Amino acid sequence: MAQDTAPEQQRARAERDRFAARHDASRLTDDDLYLFNEGSHFRLWEKLGAHPGVLPDGTEGTHFAVWAPNAEAVAVVGDWNGWDRERHPLAPRGSSGIWEGFLPGVGEGAVYKFFIRARGGHVGEKADPFGRRHEVPPRTASVVAKGEHAWRDAEWMATRGEANALGAPITIYEVHLGSWRRVPEEGDRSLTYREAAPLLAQHCLELGFTHVELMPVMEHPFYGSWGYQTTGYFAPTSRHGGPEDLKYLVDVLHQHGVGVLLDWVPSHFPTDAHGLYRFDGTHLFEHADPRRGFHPDWGSAIFNYGRHEVRSFLISNALFWLEEFHVDGLRVDAVASMLYLDYSRKAGEWIPNEFGGREDLEAIGFLRRLNEEVYRAFPDVQTFAEESTAWPMVSRPTNIGGLGFGMKWDMGWMHDTLKYIAREPIHRRYHHHELTFRLLYAWNENFVLPLSHDEVVHGKGSLLGKMPGDAWQRFANLRLLYGLMYGQPGKKLLFMGAELAQGDEWDHDRSLDWHLLDFPFQRGVWRWVRDLNRLVADEPALHAGDFDPRGFEWVDASDADQSVLSWLRRAPGADRWVLVVVNATPIPRHHYRVGVPQGGWWAEVLNGDATEYAGSGHGNLGGVEAAAQPWHGRPYSVELTLPPLAVVFLRWYPESDPLA
Repeated sequence: MAQDTAPEQQRARAERDRFAARHDASRLTDDDLYLFNEGSHFRLWEKLGAHPGVLPDGTEGTHFAVWAPNAEAVAVVGDWNGWDRERHPLAPRGSSGIWEGFLPGVGEGAVYKFFIRARGGHVGEKADPFGRRHEVPPRTASVVAKGEHAWRDAEWMATRGEANALGAPITIYEVHLGSWRRVPEEGDRSLTYREAAPLLAQHCLELGFTHVELMPVMEHPFYGSWGYQTTGYFAPTSRHGGPEDLKYLVDVLHQHGVGVLLDWVPSHFPTDAHGLYRFDGTHLFEHADPRRGFHPDWGSAIFNYGRHEVRSFLISNALFWLEEFHVDGLRVDAVASMLYLDYSRKAGEWIPNEFGGREDLEAIGFLRRLNEEVYRAFPDVQTFAEESTAWPMVSRPTNIGGLGFGMKWDMGWMHDTLKYIAREPIHRRYHHHELTFRLLYAWNENFVLPLSHDEVVHGKGSLLGKMPGDAWQRFANLRLLYGLMYGQPGKKLLFMGAELAQGDEWDHDRSLDWHLLDFPFQRGVWRWVRDLNRLVADEPALHAGDFDPRGFEWVDASDADQSVLSWLRRAPGADRWVLVVVNATPIPRHHYRVGVPQGGWWAEVLNGDATEYAGSGHGNLGGVEAAAQPWHGRPYSVELTLPPLAVVFLRWYPESDPLA
């Protein structure tokens, strides 16, 4: 009997040997290890994780590498080895903390995790921190993936620096892919990346948005987190397809001339057992002390920005999306929570820095290095800070003490303007300052004016739902809100559904109410957003000077009694003007005189009360002739009809202007 089983045992041993991990095929050089441990290796996605390939001797398989310095043993487990924790061990690379090995026969599509046995007896199976793809939640394993794509956006990539420049027209459409459109005929499922691509591109073209900002598409286990609880930092969520499918979406948008921004969350991560939390049995990615490592608002872990390898991980991740997915910028979430050690904490719940202050010096250093590396590698993209405090110089270069972001969200403008617009018009005269205050600080940063998803969730209602008055006035006030936004200096951001005048609060479990476009009031708002976007894109006066005080002049900021505001916009140094006049009451004002810098014809290029927007049709019959009658300290003036609850835009340029 023993003689009969011997050949079978030999064949089994040969089979195990053929698929045993090899440790003679490293992708990591000594320089890689040094730079990683030093905190200055910013292309880690090329080295760590799972990389299918072929060895020089023709052996096909996948190279695996993972950082787990506290482990006493690491193995790859997966669907090809029965999740056997002993069969495919990895080998440590010196004192780097990295374990690696090449597994013959394991290829694209293989499902895997890292089994980690830590010193002290802790064991666990973890998803790959550098995994390019993960299983569809609620399953949590990683998937070997190449994510290859033949890009066709060379024209966009060659010229995108112009579209992303500080002086360019930038109007951003913020999108949650899971609820933008759904397929009711198939159980109301979300669109795939490939299905969304042509629809989203066409929608942006029709409405004139220059950029799409995707709420986090990185893999996240809890759909209701909208992606802000990230576990797979290097993988697009598999709910909509694979990495090659997201690349297709970006590619299609680029081919239609639409830039793509990604929401990115380096501020915190969830404590799910398969994720980064206590990755090798220790607080590897996060601070061990909960006063620094645990976020009280979100119940999540906070990255240890002072740890060299964590900096390498995060900055590599930022560059990964910019390079591998051709994205045009990153909107960095919750920057304020990173800057302050006492953010959302009571006395005794936080640890001061080495100088006794509340500033997180390690996070500040990380953000500066992040922006330096992004702009060094990709000078034609932008980074955006969601930062809600008065921290100085967020969007100023690091060499003069700034954080180095390209732009910053103006949360103060958003809060003040929404507070004002929600008031009954009869009371607005007492709160005039809520519209004028931001111009005292408008040039301190490169601001984006956001009306984002945060304003239409958690019981806040829709934007339309915030508007006072009867049905007609509510829609007029909504158009007034958008006119105020687009007339002011700063780039613009609107969350999906704003263009539909959606009446219900945003619900991530269902589609936007696209049928609303069959109704006149909603269709009017859609046209208003379209024409505002087009005017901003076509008129340099409304975008070239967004961050330059020479691009803005008050005409009259003091007419609180009539709730009227007027200002001038122009491209710095150009003899081309746009006059913006706001009437925030439902009373039409006839024969209202406004001072202007030039005589001649002032064309009314947009009027929020026009009948095509479902307004009442008050206006100035296409424009007015300026009279040589000084007013508001200016040599000329125009006599206007100010429509109710509306913003009007009037343009002047010399007859010799080539853009006329």
